[in-house]
Amino acid sequence: MYRIAALYHFTRFPDPAALQGPLRAVCEAAHVRGSLLLAREGINGTVAGPPDGIDRVLAHIRALPGCAGLDWHESHSADPPFGRLKVRLKQEIVRMGQPDVDPRSKVGHYVEPADWNDLIGSPDVTVIDTRNDFEVAIGSFEGAIDPQTESFGDFPGWWAANAHRFAGQRIAMFCTGGIRCEKSTNYLLGQGVGEVYHLRGGILNYLETIPERDSLWRGDCFVFDGRVSVGHGLRQGAHVLCHACRRPIRPEDTERLEYEAGAACHLCAHETSAADKDRFRERKRQIDLARARGTRHLGAACDE
Repeated sequence: MYRIAALYHFTRFPDPAALQGPLRAVCEAAHVRGSLLLAREGINGTVAGPPDGIDRVLAHIRALPGCAGLDWHESHSADPPFGRLKVRLKQEIVRMGQPDVDPRSKVGHYVEPADWNDLIGSPDVTVIDTRNDFEVAIGSFEGAIDPQTESFGDFPGWWAANAHRFAGQRIAMFCTGGIRCEKSTNYLLGQGVGEVYHLRGGILNYLETIPERDSLWRGDCFVFDGRVSVGHGLRQGAHVLCHACRRPIRPEDTERLEYEAGAACHLCAHETSAADKDRFRERKRQIDLARARGTRHLGAACDE
C-alpha cells in the first residue's frame, strides 16, 4: 500500500533553488515519487511512497524555513500513483498571475467540513468552485457556480466580469486541497468583498470526513495522480485519463467513436489536428515498445 501526501505551505523562501537539490536527494533516498514545486512563496505538491519514506520527506520539508507548521492531506493507493519524481522551481506554487496576492497576510474564514453544509445552504451565500472546467465537469457541490475557467489564472478576469452578480452575498469557495482558495480568498478580500469563506482542507478533506449519506458533493473529484479521481471515503473513482488532452473520462467513453487510445477522446478529437494525432500515436507506439522490452519510456513517465 502506497502512502500519498498532498501538501502545500505558504512561506518565504529567499532562495528556492538552494532547496531543490537537497529535497530531491531526500525523496530519491526515501523511494518517494511525485511532484513538488518550489517558489519564493512556498512549496506545493503531492508525493507517494512507502510510509517510512513519506515520513522522511515530510520531516525534511517541516525543517525548511517557515515550514514547521506544515499540514498535509493523506490517502493511500494499492498501485503506485506516480511514475517518477519531479522537484521543480516555479514563479508561483499555484499560478494565479496576481503579484499583489499574498495568502500569508490574510485569507478568508476557514470552514470545517462538519460546518460546510450549513454554510452553503444559507440563502445569502454564493458558492464558487475555483477549479478548472474539466475538474468541475466530473463533480462539484450541489448548486455551486462553475466559472468555466481553463486555468486558475483566468479566475481574476472571471470575477471582474461577474462580481456584480454577487453584490450583498457572502462568498464561499472550495478547491481540491485548499491551496487555490488561499489565493482566491485573499484576492476577493483585496477586491473589497466583505465576507469570504473557504473549505478547510478542500474537497479531499470533505470527502474523507463527511459520510456519503450526509454529503452535498455530487460526482467524483479529479486528482493529479494515477488514481485520476476519488469519491467519498477517498475511494478511487472509475475515471481514466485521456493521454492526449489530459482530461478525465469515464470507462464507457473509451467505446465512443472518437476515442483512440493515446491519441484522442470525445472531448479533444475535434481540438487537435491530424498532425497532432499522428504525434500522439507515435508516442504511444514508443511507450508500448518500451513496455514490451521491459523498460520505461520517458513519455510514459511524463503521463504519471
